[in-house]
Amino acid sequence: MMADKSQILFQLKQSFAQWQDLLASLDQEQMITPLTPSDWTVKDIVAHMWAWQQGSVARMEAALRDRPPAYPDWWLANGPDPEEDLNRTNAWIFRANRERSWESVYTHWKDQFQRYISLTSTLGEDDLLIPGRYAWMGSYAIADSCLGSIEHHKEHFDDLKTWLSEHSSV
Repeated sequence: MMADKSQILFQLKQSFAQWQDLLASLDQEQMITPLTPSDWTVKDIVAHMWAWQQGSVARMEAALRDRPPAYPDWWLANGPDPEEDLNRTNAWIFRANRERSWESVYTHWKDQFQRYISLTSTLGEDDLLIPGRYAWMGSYAIADSCLGSIEHHKEHFDDLKTWLSEHSSV
């Protein structure tokens, strides 16, 4: 059964709060140290989530304006559907954000996540929940995009928590 709007908003806010708490528990060095055996750092994970959530924000803004999504340039450069080749797209996101500072990555991710919650709270419940309401979503509801964002953040949160528990005292 699909979640209702209040459940989706609760899950988005809960995910954001969990990430905020986890990130606040780490120091600057932990943000930029590779999570061996990977080359990725906490900063890279946050940049990765920020990049993908741009698609979710574009869909939510499109729903609010009742028009097709205006995806970011990187989305179009890796498209038309960047999800078709996740390895290629994720490698592109990694390279594109690798040299950005932690402060920049964090600020963009935090501001965008808060904006996404605000946009979601603005959209009417029927517009959020009705599958196929927007032709550009096919047979999916905008809520599916929200749930995908929640799941994406949860997946990386769980993986990072596991890595940290195995490699540090956090």
